[in-house]
Amino acid sequence: MGLLSAMTSSVSGMAAQANYLATISENISNSNTTGYKQANTSFQDIVDQVGAAGDYSAGGVSTSVSYDVTQQGTLSATTSPTDLAIQGNGFFLVNNSDGATFLTRAGSFVENASGNLVNAAGYTLMGYSIAPGAPGVTGTLAALQPVNANGVALLATPSTSGTFTANLDSNSVTLTGAPSFSNYTSQSSITAYDDLGNPVTLNLNFSNMGGNQWQVSVYNNANPTAAALTTQTINFDPTTGNLTAASPQSLSIAVPGGNTVTLNISKMTQLASPFAVSAATMDGNSPSELQSVSIATDGTLSYVYANGKTVPAYKIPLGNVVSPDSLTNITGNVFQVNSQSGSLVIGNAGNGGLGTIQSSELETSTVDLATQLTNMVVAQNAYGANSKVFQTGSDLLAQLTNLIHG
Repeated sequence: MGLLSAMTSSVSGMAAQANYLATISENISNSNTTGYKQANTSFQDIVDQVGAAGDYSAGGVSTSVSYDVTQQGTLSATTSPTDLAIQGNGFFLVNNSDGATFLTRAGSFVENASGNLVNAAGYTLMGYSIAPGAPGVTGTLAALQPVNANGVALLATPSTSGTFTANLDSNSVTLTGAPSFSNYTSQSSITAYDDLGNPVTLNLNFSNMGGNQWQVSVYNNANPTAAALTTQTINFDPTTGNLTAASPQSLSIAVPGGNTVTLNISKMTQLASPFAVSAATMDGNSPSELQSVSIATDGTLSYVYANGKTVPAYKIPLGNVVSPDSLTNITGNVFQVNSQSGSLVIGNAGNGGLGTIQSSELETSTVDLATQLTNMVVAQNAYGANSKVFQTGSDLLAQLTNLIHG
């Protein structure tokens, strides 16, 4: 029994070292794979039952392969904002073509023909839409949808608010006749934008009505015969020259073809100085082209337009499990949840123990080539030693056979 068990044990040793060499080969071949986690081979002894006194039966060895999923890889800078890396715990949620959800740290995402972000293995990045009108549901698999980096090609934003600050000359004479489009004491203009991004020039006419009281009328410069868009009476304190507390602090202007704009005029003054405008701002913009996307550390993907306006579009969540090292490894550098790993939990990056998302960076492979080459020599020597044991056992068995048949 001892001789045969020695040969059987050496066979298991060669098989174990072959498995070890296979994981080393896998690690070396993936040394440049983004987000790859090093595979490790563990050896466990197999103890055979003890026979009769003086009769020893050798056991053997078996192997199991695991992945250091929780090991953090080095982050390497890139030039693409859709190259994403996770600093800390968690995984990106990605779907395959069948709609099944997997976990990955491989964040080399690019746009496909539809504008959806996919990584090098073809898995689609999933997230939650936070665009206006979106349901706003987060934290569930059912609400996930492909993250699309190709937003509206042109974006026009209607005006909704603005600020106008000026000094009205306290020494100006009281206006003669009724205020109108062409009859006023002082005038300025400000540009607003309608729903389609068309500029609308608004004339602000200020008429001195006497007694520290002025009438403000706002007209559409393109339609001088139309009635004023709004008319308000404002009053100034004769001591300070500031608007009185009872005076309107803003104007509500219905922009033709657009929204109602709130124009803040609370800082206007009436002092002994010529009419002068110190601030005239208005939000909104004419149609602007989509230029790029930006992704914040909390996973917020925003569309960036040529005029500098950013529009939040998606929230990219992260997923995690209790035992990441127990996840099932799937082709394409992705992982699948199983009973040993624990249930999937979804959350926002930077919260609940999850890491942050780094844009224009990729997580490199955790493989150290020098270590793997050293392990390869160890595996080779161990395989050779086991094969030597088998050869010795075979020679002894041949001698024993010759004695019996000699």
